[in-house]
Amino acid sequence: MLLPPSLHNWLPEKHLSYFVSDVVDNLDLSAMEAVYGNEKRGQPPYDPLMMTKVLVYAYCVGVFSSRRIERRLVEDIAFRVLAADNQPNFRTISDFRKIHLKTLEGLFEQVLQIALEAGAMKVGRVALDGTKIKANASKHKAMSYDRMGEKQKQLKAEVKQLLEQAEAADAAEDGRDRAGDELPAELERRETRLKKIREAKRALEERARQKAEAEGGDPKQAKPKEKDQYNFTDPESRIMKGADGFVQAYNAQAAVEPDLQLIVGQTVTQAANDKEQLLPMVEAIQRQSGQRPEEILADSGYCSEKNLEALESAGQPEQRIKGYIATERQKHDEYREACPKGPLPMLSLSF
Repeated sequence: MLLPPSLHNWLPEKHLSYFVSDVVDNLDLSAMEAVYGNEKRGQPPYDPLMMTKVLVYAYCVGVFSSRRIERRLVEDIAFRVLAADNQPNFRTISDFRKIHLKTLEGLFEQVLQIALEAGAMKVGRVALDGTKIKANASKHKAMSYDRMGEKQKQLKAEVKQLLEQAEAADAAEDGRDRAGDELPAELERRETRLKKIREAKRALEERARQKAEAEGGDPKQAKPKEKDQYNFTDPESRIMKGADGFVQAYNAQAAVEPDLQLIVGQTVTQAANDKEQLLPMVEAIQRQSGQRPEEILADSGYCSEKNLEALESAGQPEQRIKGYIATERQKHDEYREACPKGPLPMLSLSF
Protein backbone atom coordinates (compact mmCIF):
# COMPACT_ATOMS: atom_id res chain seq x y z
CA MET A 1 0.00 0.00 0.00
CA LEU A 2 3.02 2.30 -0.26
CA LEU A 3 2.00 2.97 -3.88
CA PRO A 4 -1.47 4.15 -4.97
CA PRO A 5 -3.65 1.05 -5.47
CA SER A 6 -5.65 0.44 -8.63
CA LEU A 7 -9.34 0.21 -7.76
CA HIS A 8 -9.81 -1.95 -10.87
CA ASN A 9 -7.98 -4.76 -9.09
CA TRP A 10 -10.63 -4.82 -6.36
CA LEU A 11 -13.43 -6.08 -8.60
CA PRO A 12 -13.78 -9.36 -10.55
CA GLU A 13 -13.24 -9.07 -14.29
CA LYS A 14 -16.88 -9.89 -15.15
CA HIS A 15 -18.38 -7.32 -12.78
CA LEU A 16 -21.44 -5.43 -14.07
CA SER A 17 -19.70 -2.07 -13.57
CA TYR A 18 -17.19 -2.90 -16.33
CA PHE A 19 -20.01 -3.79 -18.73
CA VAL A 20 -21.74 -0.49 -17.93
CA SER A 21 -18.46 1.39 -18.42
CA ASP A 22 -17.81 -0.21 -21.82
CA VAL A 23 -21.37 0.44 -23.00
CA VAL A 24 -21.38 4.10 -21.97
CA ASP A 25 -17.98 4.57 -23.65
CA ASN A 26 -19.73 3.74 -26.92
CA LEU A 27 -22.76 6.01 -26.45
CA ASP A 28 -23.19 9.31 -28.26
CA LEU A 29 -22.99 11.92 -25.49
CA SER A 30 -22.31 14.89 -27.75
CA ALA A 31 -25.61 16.51 -26.69
CA MET A 32 -24.40 16.50 -23.08
CA GLU A 33 -20.98 17.86 -23.92
CA ALA A 34 -22.50 20.66 -26.01
CA VAL A 35 -24.30 22.01 -22.93
CA TYR A 36 -21.00 23.00 -21.34
CA GLY A 37 -19.32 24.36 -24.47
CA ASN A 38 -16.37 26.60 -23.62
CA GLU A 39 -17.69 27.59 -20.19
CA LYS A 40 -14.85 29.26 -18.25
CA ARG A 41 -16.67 30.38 -15.10
CA GLY A 42 -16.05 28.66 -11.76
CA GLN A 43 -14.75 25.13 -11.35
CA PRO A 44 -14.87 22.86 -14.44
CA PRO A 45 -17.86 20.47 -14.40
CA TYR A 46 -17.51 16.77 -13.70
CA ASP A 47 -16.92 14.76 -16.86
CA PRO A 48 -20.38 13.94 -18.36
CA LEU A 49 -19.08 10.51 -19.36
CA MET A 50 -18.16 9.70 -15.75
CA MET A 51 -21.47 11.06 -14.40
CA THR A 52 -23.44 9.04 -16.94
CA LYS A 53 -21.64 5.83 -15.97
CA VAL A 54 -22.42 6.42 -12.30
CA LEU A 55 -26.11 7.10 -12.99
CA VAL A 56 -26.59 4.16 -15.36
CA TYR A 57 -24.89 1.74 -12.95
CA ALA A 58 -26.85 3.14 -9.98
CA TYR A 59 -30.16 2.58 -11.78
CA CYS A 60 -29.05 -0.93 -12.83
CA VAL A 61 -28.53 -1.92 -9.18
CA GLY A 62 -31.68 -0.20 -7.94
CA VAL A 63 -30.17 2.94 -6.41
CA PHE A 64 -32.25 5.94 -7.53
CA SER A 65 -31.88 8.52 -4.74
CA SER A 66 -29.18 11.15 -5.35
CA ARG A 67 -28.30 11.08 -1.65
CA ARG A 68 -27.87 7.29 -1.71
CA ILE A 69 -25.69 7.56 -4.82
CA GLU A 70 -23.51 10.12 -3.03
CA ARG A 71 -23.08 7.69 -0.12
CA ARG A 72 -22.23 4.81 -2.48
CA LEU A 73 -19.51 6.92 -4.09
CA VAL A 74 -17.76 6.82 -0.73
CA GLU A 75 -18.60 3.31 0.48
CA ASP A 76 -19.00 1.14 -2.65
CA ILE A 77 -15.97 0.01 -4.69
CA ALA A 78 -17.88 -0.32 -7.98
CA PHE A 79 -19.18 3.24 -7.71
CA ARG A 80 -15.69 4.50 -6.88
CA VAL A 81 -14.24 2.68 -9.89
CA LEU A 82 -16.78 4.23 -12.29
CA ALA A 83 -16.34 7.68 -10.74
CA ALA A 84 -12.52 7.44 -10.83
CA ASP A 85 -12.70 8.14 -7.08
CA ASN A 86 -14.50 11.46 -7.65
CA GLN A 87 -17.23 12.17 -5.11
CA PRO A 88 -19.82 14.65 -6.46
CA ASN A 89 -22.45 15.59 -3.88
CA PHE A 90 -26.13 14.75 -4.17
CA ARG A 91 -27.11 18.20 -5.51
CA THR A 92 -24.59 17.89 -8.35
CA ILE A 93 -25.91 14.43 -9.17
CA SER A 94 -29.53 15.60 -9.09
CA ASP A 95 -28.81 18.69 -11.20
CA PHE A 96 -26.92 16.61 -13.78
CA ARG A 97 -29.92 14.30 -14.17
CA LYS A 98 -32.34 17.24 -14.54
CA ILE A 99 -30.18 19.13 -17.04
CA HIS A 100 -29.62 16.08 -19.27
CA LEU A 101 -32.97 14.32 -18.81
CA LYS A 102 -33.82 14.30 -22.52
CA THR A 103 -30.43 12.87 -23.47
CA LEU A 104 -30.60 10.24 -20.72
CA GLU A 105 -34.00 9.12 -22.01
CA GLY A 106 -32.47 8.49 -25.42
CA LEU A 107 -29.81 6.18 -23.95
CA PHE A 108 -32.37 3.36 -23.75
CA GLU A 109 -32.34 2.56 -27.46
CA GLN A 110 -28.59 3.15 -27.73
CA VAL A 111 -27.90 0.54 -25.04
CA LEU A 112 -30.18 -1.95 -26.81
CA GLN A 113 -28.50 -1.40 -30.16
CA ILE A 114 -25.02 -1.88 -28.71
CA ALA A 115 -26.05 -5.09 -26.92
CA LEU A 116 -27.62 -6.42 -30.13
CA GLU A 117 -24.76 -5.49 -32.44
CA ALA A 118 -22.22 -6.93 -30.02
CA GLY A 119 -24.12 -10.20 -30.03
CA ALA A 120 -24.53 -10.02 -26.27
CA MET A 121 -28.28 -10.39 -26.46
CA LYS A 122 -30.81 -12.39 -28.44
CA VAL A 123 -34.47 -11.75 -27.85
CA GLY A 124 -35.81 -15.26 -27.36
CA ARG A 125 -37.93 -15.48 -24.23
CA VAL A 126 -39.19 -12.25 -22.67
CA ALA A 127 -41.14 -11.53 -19.51
CA LEU A 128 -43.90 -8.95 -19.81
CA ASP A 129 -45.66 -6.95 -17.11
CA GLY A 130 -47.26 -3.59 -16.48
CA THR A 131 -47.39 -1.18 -13.57
CA LYS A 132 -49.52 1.84 -12.78
CA ILE A 133 -47.50 5.06 -12.62
CA LYS A 134 -49.22 7.89 -10.75
CA ALA A 135 -49.84 11.01 -12.80
CA ASN A 136 -48.95 14.43 -11.46
CA ALA A 137 -52.65 15.02 -10.85
CA SER A 138 -55.23 14.17 -8.21
CA LYS A 139 -58.18 11.92 -8.97
CA HIS A 140 -60.29 14.50 -7.14
CA LYS A 141 -59.69 16.85 -10.09
CA ALA A 142 -61.61 14.45 -12.34
CA MET A 143 -65.30 14.71 -13.22
CA SER A 144 -67.63 12.13 -14.75
CA TYR A 145 -69.59 12.81 -17.96
CA ASP A 146 -72.99 12.79 -16.24
CA ARG A 147 -71.69 15.11 -13.51
CA MET A 148 -70.47 17.51 -16.21
CA GLY A 149 -74.03 17.81 -17.53
CA GLU A 150 -75.39 18.61 -14.08
CA LYS A 151 -72.61 21.10 -13.38
CA GLN A 152 -73.06 22.74 -16.76
CA LYS A 153 -76.75 23.42 -16.06
CA GLN A 154 -75.93 24.79 -12.62
CA LEU A 155 -73.25 27.13 -13.96
CA LYS A 156 -75.48 28.34 -16.79
CA ALA A 157 -78.15 29.31 -14.26
CA GLU A 158 -75.56 31.06 -12.07
CA VAL A 159 -74.11 32.96 -15.06
CA LYS A 160 -77.59 34.05 -16.12
CA GLN A 161 -78.34 35.28 -12.60
CA LEU A 162 -75.06 37.20 -12.42
CA LEU A 163 -75.67 38.79 -15.81
CA GLU A 164 -79.06 40.00 -14.60
CA GLN A 165 -77.41 41.41 -11.46
CA ALA A 166 -74.77 43.14 -13.57
CA GLU A 167 -77.43 44.65 -15.84
CA ALA A 168 -79.39 45.91 -12.84
CA ALA A 169 -76.24 47.40 -11.30
CA ASP A 170 -75.35 49.16 -14.56
CA ALA A 171 -78.86 50.64 -14.79
CA ALA A 172 -78.65 51.91 -11.21
CA GLU A 173 -75.22 53.42 -11.75
CA ASP A 174 -76.00 54.99 -15.13
CA GLY A 175 -74.34 58.36 -15.40
CA ARG A 176 -71.73 57.74 -12.74
CA ASP A 177 -67.97 57.80 -13.36
CA ARG A 178 -67.75 54.15 -14.54
CA ALA A 179 -67.35 52.49 -17.88
CA GLY A 180 -70.52 50.54 -17.14
CA ASP A 181 -69.36 47.27 -18.73
CA GLU A 182 -67.15 45.77 -16.00
CA LEU A 183 -67.78 42.09 -15.35
CA PRO A 184 -68.10 40.90 -11.75
CA ALA A 185 -65.29 38.57 -10.65
CA GLU A 186 -67.85 35.83 -9.90
CA LEU A 187 -69.16 36.02 -13.45
CA GLU A 188 -65.70 35.66 -14.93
CA ARG A 189 -64.92 32.68 -12.68
CA ARG A 190 -68.14 30.84 -13.53
CA GLU A 191 -67.83 31.48 -17.25
CA THR A 192 -64.26 30.14 -17.13
CA ARG A 193 -65.41 26.97 -15.35
CA LEU A 194 -68.27 26.59 -17.81
CA LYS A 195 -65.84 26.86 -20.73
CA LYS A 196 -63.56 24.18 -19.22
CA ILE A 197 -66.50 21.83 -18.68
CA ARG A 198 -67.63 22.27 -22.29
CA GLU A 199 -64.12 21.46 -23.50
CA ALA A 200 -64.00 18.39 -21.25
CA LYS A 201 -67.36 17.14 -22.57
CA ARG A 202 -66.16 17.54 -26.15
CA ALA A 203 -62.98 15.61 -25.29
CA LEU A 204 -64.98 12.70 -23.82
CA GLU A 205 -67.32 12.66 -26.80
CA GLU A 206 -64.37 12.58 -29.19
CA ARG A 207 -62.86 9.73 -27.16
CA ALA A 208 -66.11 7.75 -27.49
CA ARG A 209 -66.15 8.32 -31.27
CA GLN A 210 -62.56 7.16 -31.66
CA LYS A 211 -63.23 4.05 -29.59
CA ALA A 212 -66.31 3.19 -31.65
CA GLU A 213 -64.38 3.63 -34.89
CA ALA A 214 -61.53 1.40 -33.63
CA GLU A 215 -64.04 -1.31 -32.66
CA GLY A 216 -65.88 -1.17 -35.99
CA GLY A 217 -68.92 0.68 -34.66
CA ASP A 218 -70.70 3.82 -35.77
CA PRO A 219 -68.76 6.89 -34.57
CA LYS A 220 -71.78 9.17 -35.20
CA GLN A 221 -73.90 7.23 -32.72
CA ALA A 222 -71.19 6.86 -30.09
CA LYS A 223 -71.67 8.59 -26.75
CA PRO A 224 -69.56 8.59 -23.58
CA LYS A 225 -70.66 6.44 -20.68
CA GLU A 226 -72.08 8.29 -17.71
CA LYS A 227 -69.09 7.37 -15.52
CA ASP A 228 -66.37 8.18 -18.09
CA GLN A 229 -63.89 10.50 -16.35
CA TYR A 230 -61.99 13.60 -17.43
CA ASN A 231 -59.19 15.06 -15.34
CA PHE A 232 -58.84 18.83 -15.57
CA THR A 233 -55.20 18.84 -14.34
CA ASP A 234 -53.89 16.05 -16.60
CA PRO A 235 -56.49 15.18 -19.29
CA GLU A 236 -54.33 12.42 -20.78
CA SER A 237 -54.18 10.38 -17.55
CA ARG A 238 -56.91 7.97 -16.46
CA ILE A 239 -58.29 6.61 -13.18
CA MET A 240 -56.79 3.14 -12.67
CA LYS A 241 -56.62 0.56 -9.92
CA GLY A 242 -53.10 0.45 -8.50
CA ALA A 243 -51.39 -0.90 -5.39
CA ASP A 244 -52.85 1.98 -3.35
CA GLY A 245 -56.40 1.67 -4.68
CA PHE A 246 -57.81 3.83 -7.46
CA VAL A 247 -55.40 6.56 -8.58
CA GLN A 248 -54.97 8.99 -11.46
CA ALA A 249 -52.31 7.20 -13.47
CA TYR A 250 -50.78 5.79 -16.63
CA ASN A 251 -50.18 2.12 -17.44
CA ALA A 252 -46.45 1.55 -18.09
CA GLN A 253 -45.55 -1.68 -19.90
CA ALA A 254 -42.10 -3.29 -20.03
CA ALA A 255 -40.66 -6.48 -21.56
CA VAL A 256 -37.37 -7.85 -20.19
CA GLU A 257 -35.08 -10.53 -21.59
CA PRO A 258 -33.75 -12.95 -18.92
CA ASP A 259 -30.01 -13.10 -19.67
CA LEU A 260 -28.77 -9.52 -19.29
CA GLN A 261 -32.12 -8.39 -17.82
CA LEU A 262 -32.31 -5.55 -20.31
CA ILE A 263 -35.61 -3.92 -21.15
CA VAL A 264 -36.23 -4.81 -24.80
CA GLY A 265 -39.57 -3.04 -25.21
CA GLN A 266 -41.54 -0.42 -23.33
CA THR A 267 -44.66 1.68 -23.82
CA VAL A 268 -46.95 3.89 -21.76
CA THR A 269 -50.68 3.66 -22.33
CA GLN A 270 -53.90 5.17 -21.04
CA ALA A 271 -55.64 1.77 -20.97
CA ALA A 272 -56.24 0.48 -17.45
CA ASN A 273 -56.49 -3.16 -18.59
CA ASP A 274 -53.42 -5.18 -19.63
CA LYS A 275 -55.39 -7.51 -21.92
CA GLU A 276 -55.19 -5.07 -24.81
CA GLN A 277 -51.43 -4.55 -24.40
CA LEU A 278 -49.99 -7.95 -25.36
CA LEU A 279 -49.98 -7.52 -29.15
CA PRO A 280 -48.93 -3.84 -29.06
CA MET A 281 -46.00 -4.90 -26.85
CA VAL A 282 -44.92 -7.54 -29.39
CA GLU A 283 -44.79 -4.73 -31.97
CA ALA A 284 -42.92 -2.48 -29.53
CA ILE A 285 -40.30 -5.19 -28.91
CA GLN A 286 -39.77 -5.64 -32.65
CA ARG A 287 -39.55 -1.89 -33.22
CA GLN A 288 -37.24 -1.07 -30.30
CA SER A 289 -34.97 -4.11 -30.21
CA GLY A 290 -35.10 -5.11 -33.88
CA GLN A 291 -35.98 -8.72 -32.99
CA ARG A 292 -39.19 -10.70 -32.67
CA PRO A 293 -39.60 -12.61 -29.38
CA GLU A 294 -39.95 -16.38 -29.55
CA GLU A 295 -41.69 -16.84 -26.18
CA ILE A 296 -43.63 -14.55 -23.85
CA LEU A 297 -44.15 -15.02 -20.12
CA ALA A 298 -47.06 -13.05 -18.66
CA ASP A 299 -49.54 -13.08 -15.80
CA SER A 300 -53.29 -13.60 -16.01
CA GLY A 301 -53.89 -9.93 -16.78
CA TYR A 302 -52.85 -10.65 -20.38
CA CYS A 303 -54.86 -13.85 -20.80
CA SER A 304 -57.64 -13.75 -23.38
CA GLU A 305 -58.73 -16.02 -26.20
CA LYS A 306 -58.02 -13.24 -28.69
CA ASN A 307 -54.41 -12.88 -27.49
CA LEU A 308 -53.67 -16.60 -27.47
CA GLU A 309 -55.10 -17.10 -30.96
CA ALA A 310 -53.14 -14.11 -32.28
CA LEU A 311 -49.83 -15.51 -30.97
CA GLU A 312 -50.56 -18.92 -32.45
CA SER A 313 -51.62 -17.65 -35.88
CA ALA A 314 -49.04 -14.91 -36.34
CA GLY A 315 -47.90 -15.35 -39.97
CA GLN A 316 -45.49 -18.11 -40.92
CA PRO A 317 -44.68 -20.95 -38.46
CA GLU A 318 -41.29 -19.40 -37.69
CA GLN A 319 -43.05 -16.14 -36.71
CA ARG A 320 -45.42 -17.72 -34.20
CA ILE A 321 -44.80 -16.92 -30.57
CA LYS A 322 -45.20 -19.37 -27.70
CA GLY A 323 -47.24 -17.74 -24.98
CA TYR A 324 -46.83 -18.99 -21.41
CA ILE A 325 -49.65 -17.00 -19.85
CA ALA A 326 -51.34 -17.68 -16.52
CA THR A 327 -55.06 -18.34 -16.98
CA GLU A 328 -56.08 -17.12 -13.52
CA ARG A 329 -54.65 -15.44 -10.46
CA GLN A 330 -53.58 -17.60 -7.51
CA LYS A 331 -54.05 -16.26 -4.00
CA HIS A 332 -50.90 -15.91 -1.88
CA ASP A 333 -52.11 -18.42 0.72
CA GLU A 334 -53.70 -20.84 -1.75
CA TYR A 335 -52.18 -24.35 -2.02
CA ARG A 336 -52.18 -26.18 -5.34
CA GLU A 337 -50.84 -29.55 -6.39
CA ALA A 338 -47.72 -29.51 -8.53
CA CYS A 339 -48.28 -29.69 -12.29
CA PRO A 340 -48.31 -33.31 -13.56
CA LYS A 341 -45.40 -34.55 -15.62
CA GLY A 342 -45.73 -34.45 -19.37
CA PRO A 343 -45.73 -31.93 -22.22
CA LEU A 344 -46.88 -28.45 -21.25
CA PRO A 345 -49.69 -26.74 -23.17
CA MET A 346 -48.39 -24.74 -26.09
CA LEU A 347 -50.32 -21.55 -25.40
CA SER A 348 -51.02 -21.23 -21.71
CA LEU A 349 -49.40 -22.22 -18.47
CA SER A 350 -51.45 -21.91 -15.28
CA PHE A 351 -49.38 -21.03 -12.21
